[in-house]
Amino acid sequence: MKNTPLPFVAKTFAGLENVLADELTQFGAKDVRTVKRAVEFAGDLELLYKVNLWCRTAINFMQLIKSFEVKEQQDLYDNLRKIKWEQYFDHSNTIAVKAVIFNTVFDNSHFVELRSKDAIADYFSEKFGSRPNVDTRDPDIKISIHLSKTTCKVSLDSSGAQLFKRNYRRSGGEAPLNEVLAAGLVKLTGWDKKSTLIDPMCGSGTIPIEAAMLAQNIPAGILRKKFGFQNWKNYEPKLFEEIKTKAKELQKPPGKTIIEGHDISGRNIGIARQNTMQAGLLGTIHLQRNDFFSYTPVHKTGTLIINPPYGKRLKQDDLIEFYKKIGDTLKNKYEGYSAWIISQDYTPLKYIGLKPSGKLTVYNGPIECSYLKFEIYKGSRKYTSYKN
Repeated sequence: MKNTPLPFVAKTFAGLENVLADELTQFGAKDVRTVKRAVEFAGDLELLYKVNLWCRTAINFMQLIKSFEVKEQQDLYDNLRKIKWEQYFDHSNTIAVKAVIFNTVFDNSHFVELRSKDAIADYFSEKFGSRPNVDTRDPDIKISIHLSKTTCKVSLDSSGAQLFKRNYRRSGGEAPLNEVLAAGLVKLTGWDKKSTLIDPMCGSGTIPIEAAMLAQNIPAGILRKKFGFQNWKNYEPKLFEEIKTKAKELQKPPGKTIIEGHDISGRNIGIARQNTMQAGLLGTIHLQRNDFFSYTPVHKTGTLIINPPYGKRLKQDDLIEFYKKIGDTLKNKYEGYSAWIISQDYTPLKYIGLKPSGKLTVYNGPIECSYLKFEIYKGSRKYTSYKN
């Protein structure tokens, strides 16, 4: 079974597809192909277990179990009734169905979900005299129905709860950054995992924590208690235990890498400490209450990742002044650093007064963001204003 090639899809945030594809390739995935907000690949159960445990930039992993055409609404029900569902789970398991539709004979995804549940329940009732119950909150089995025009793809969610739920976050503070996005931002910088990395507006500490886990080779899902595939009929517990044991052996000690998280809010630093402790990284990450604009860095070179306020708590005039101060602080105090700044609002970035050496587009959920790189050079290099 372990060597049987199976089709999988990994979901991620738009802008992180190539990062995730690289992760999957490193773990031995075959036929890797990026699509919008996802990566398609092939592998076996061992690979599926590994990537669920290790991958930092995936939201979840789906196994494609069936694909068919839906030209009329009845086609959906009829084809779902043909799937041998008992190969994947028992009627004693709870299920939930999630549907996504684009330009199909259906105009309501909720109706698709109801018809799909009916087909699965009727299949079990007819064959076994009992049907699985529906549990939308915490189901044993999550089933995905993806309908695009006349093509329907049926998949099982192998992850269960979405993979950004690392289980180290005890509190999020205000507008916490998603763990998958934070890991992606760290990876996109090309950080070498050895040099200094600073998040000067760290909030609840997600970026420093993800950076430290990366540097110490700690699997992203090491603290999770459950994955969806553990409820599947073909689950191999011995294999997964071996994978987890090997993962712990591959972890590295903290070493000399300097990872810092600063924030002007003492409350945020307290939250970051709680989360860092839960992640088992207390003492590895240096957390301190500091004002970015008045603090002078101890280290001469490094990488900055800044996730500044986007305008929800600042008026436009104040926001412009805020971004101007960011640029001035970078020029005056962070020569020798590479600074990466993510912003949901494209306009204020031009007030930083520096020309970016790199520009990427990433999404924070549905919101398009700019992720800009600024090389803060030493000497008399002329700074060119960045303009939208």
